[in-house]
Amino acid sequence: MPSNKKEGIVFGLFMCFGMVLIMSTYNTLLHGLSSFTIGSALVQFVITFIIAFIAESIVEPKARKVALSLPYDKSKEINHILAIALCMVPSMVLIMSVYGLVLTALMTGIEGSIFTAYLKTVGLNIIVALPSQLLIVGPISRWLLTKYVKPSTQKAKVSA
Repeated sequence: MPSNKKEGIVFGLFMCFGMVLIMSTYNTLLHGLSSFTIGSALVQFVITFIIAFIAESIVEPKARKVALSLPYDKSKEINHILAIALCMVPSMVLIMSVYGLVLTALMTGIEGSIFTAYLKTVGLNIIVALPSQLLIVGPISRWLLTKYVKPSTQKAKVSA
């Protein structure tokens, strides 16, 4: 887990990159590849990444605060990780589903009720986002953080 501001930002970048990659791929497959081009996918990925990182920067402190207020054994790091993920993922899904719905409306249009389309989008996104976060992106991001970021942070402290 991040232990300072720099590590927190880098960790957030890792998490956003992984989640945007998985969710963009999932939603592209879900809505069809008929209008897919590498160029448009790259532009959409960059825009989505920026929006997701901004949303994550707003949601994360609040999710961490709520997670720390929950009654669980805080001496085990896995409990802390699960509590934060279970507070953060639903919030991010709610926010990013609005973005996805706007994108869908602009690209293909929405049939029927916007509220119904939003609920459907949230439902379809949460079933992929939560397992992706818990089983793939979270573990890989923590591994990258401890393997590549924390050693350079520790070396900087030793040489100072």
